[in-house]
Amino acid sequence: MLASAFQPFPAIDLSFAQRLVFWIGVLSLALCVARIARKVTHTYFADAHFSWRDTALVLVILGLFVPSLWLLSYLLITVTGQQAPGFLSVAPYGALFATGLVLVREHSQTEPSEEEVASVAPRLAKRLPDTFKGQIYRLTVRDHAVEVVTSEGIFTIRSRFTDAIAEMEPVPGHCTHRSHWVVDAAIAGTERQSGKTFVRLKNGDLVPVSRKYKPMLEQDGIL
Repeated sequence: MLASAFQPFPAIDLSFAQRLVFWIGVLSLALCVARIARKVTHTYFADAHFSWRDTALVLVILGLFVPSLWLLSYLLITVTGQQAPGFLSVAPYGALFATGLVLVREHSQTEPSEEEVASVAPRLAKRLPDTFKGQIYRLTVRDHAVEVVTSEGIFTIRSRFTDAIAEMEPVPGHCTHRSHWVVDAAIAGTERQSGKTFVRLKNGDLVPVSRKYKPMLEQDGIL
């Protein structure tokens, strides 16, 4: 539809086939850049304020998308014997795409308010001290007990691991390892050390990711 309706550069005459290649290339670049930008901002700007994270996202997109789009345009148009557009002519496409991506980004990535967190307190919280008002980050098996790592410290409860996970409903989370379960909202990023993958939590903990659970985490967008 884009190839039929729009000439990418009004001063340059492109055939339908050339326009089709151009727009397919633009969409492919957009998907790749969006994925890379998301990983970069989640890894290096996870703790940044929302507006600063958006700014970083826009800058990463511009830095990757505009040069790639200009190279695509240069290669495609010079083949036809015409003069390729300058870098500044291509830049508005990158700015428009970067702005659009930020505007339509899923709002579910924003952190819930304290009222929202309180309203979805899991049943497991009843096993913790009556004074507990914090957030649960992860569960870890220790012998025949389960460690509950929270913003107010670590608490040990007597429970089977599967039962403890079930009592975390309706809080969304994932198993990263047979001995570890993490709350999705507590994940700040991912790291690789010595060839192994870890998820980094808001409290700085590194939780290992096993090969068994890695495909599921990738499918759900955690990694």
